[in-house]
Amino acid sequence: MKKRGYTLIKKTKPKMKEAEKSVDDFVRELKEANTAKNDYREQSLRIHGLICAKCAREFDYKDRHLLTVHHKDGNHKNNPQDGSNWENLCVYCHDDEHSRGLLGDYLSKEK
Repeated sequence: MKKRGYTLIKKTKPKMKEAEKSVDDFVRELKEANTAKNDYREQSLRIHGLICAKCAREFDYKDRHLLTVHHKDGNHKNNPQDGSNWENLCVYCHDDEHSRGLLGDYLSKEK
């Protein structure tokens, strides 16, 4: 029998600082992407104000998380800079707006 020679390749582990740096870069990229996504929300709040377009309830700056941006045409990728496809709705009116469509679809199928 012949002896086969094996070579062990020892993989070096990345240094901790390099690993942390890549994680930090990854987190920074995620935050930047999230900021770009939510940018239209902030823009809509500036354009239309902190008021619900349906029930006319006014919100303080601290309660603005209760306002959502509703896309009038239903296309979440249609975000014109002038805000013409957006309306600020409180979470209750926004839920009501979307549930009405579901109820209408359900009732139209029954007939």
